[in-house]
Amino acid sequence: MMKVTLRKRPRNNGKISLYLDYYPPIISPKTGKSTRFEYLEMYLYNPPRDEVERKHNREVESMARAIAAERQLDRIAGRYGLSRSSEYDDFLVFYEQQMLKKSKETSNQGGWAASYKTFRKFVNDRCTFGDLKPQLINDYKDYLLTKATRIHSPMMRISESSAYSYYNKLRACVREATALGYVKQNPFDLVKGISQPEVYREFLTKEELVRLANTETRSDVMKRSCLFSALTGMRMGDIMSLTWEKIQYSDATGYFVRFNMNKTKAEETLPLSEEAILLLGEPTNPEDKIFGEYNFKLFYSELQRWLQKSGITKKITFHNFRHTFATLQLAEGTDIYTVSKLLGHKNIHTTQIYGKVMDKTKTEAMNRIHLGLKTDKNDQ
Repeated sequence: MMKVTLRKRPRNNGKISLYLDYYPPIISPKTGKSTRFEYLEMYLYNPPRDEVERKHNREVESMARAIAAERQLDRIAGRYGLSRSSEYDDFLVFYEQQMLKKSKETSNQGGWAASYKTFRKFVNDRCTFGDLKPQLINDYKDYLLTKATRIHSPMMRISESSAYSYYNKLRACVREATALGYVKQNPFDLVKGISQPEVYREFLTKEELVRLANTETRSDVMKRSCLFSALTGMRMGDIMSLTWEKIQYSDATGYFVRFNMNKTKAEETLPLSEEAILLLGEPTNPEDKIFGEYNFKLFYSELQRWLQKSGITKKITFHNFRHTFATLQLAEGTDIYTVSKLLGHKNIHTTQIYGKVMDKTKTEAMNRIHLGLKTDKNDQ
């Protein structure tokens, strides 16, 4: 027989601690291990010194008995295959599990870890599924926008884009909890979200890219991988995992690459230009990595020396070569839908960010108004 019993235990500070005794044992949502006990963190005065403390004891014990009764009903419901309440279960355990899962599925491990730790700090390490109410979400939104600091630099505020990212990761986690039945009403449905901030994406011009291609560097594999990213739009993480068996050829379409994106796990097929093929080098065994075991993250300093040697002073990271591909494609007249497909974007709105950077129609529009002023071009 399943039974939940409210029990009392004297403490050294003169109070009585209330806890639940489960038979048979349950699996603790905090540790994942079998346990007989759930400590409610509710206390009684022992003995009560006045009417105020006696009233406190009556109210607290009444609440504890109500919790015990609800837990008993939950166990009975579970025994007969009925849905049980998860209101008092630990949401932070679920959030951590989602964080670990997403960290394996995407390349954004740091972002998920930071989002989890930031929310955990906000709720002081305590949050049940039942605590997930619209007011809590609103308060967390305000916290992200006005108070939250960086995990490893507590004196520095997080950026607007980080606030947007952390908020949406929590929303994705709660959406999953709702789908699984842990949350009855998704609180995010009743809260206005954080708007995505405008993000400036640095890129290289075509002239700068040509200069880089003609500038020597001590790491040939870094140079080839960066230029390959600029010619294909592939993320550096995907490029590093490329093997020769993923490079294929068809008489109809020429060379192309088939791969699964590390970030989205979606299978992509990209045609390759002759210059992109040239950057790959000579083929070896099908299972060999094209760029070997080279770790591009360890070559950041060399990247900066390469840029400086070519006369480029922009702040460029490895990911900016993907931005360069997108921007130059749009500048050369490729329609935004095609660019979106080439980048593997699920939403064309993501691609539209690049359209704001360089738009030929803006340049053409600006040049339509002439005042007859003397310019260098007039003299040519």
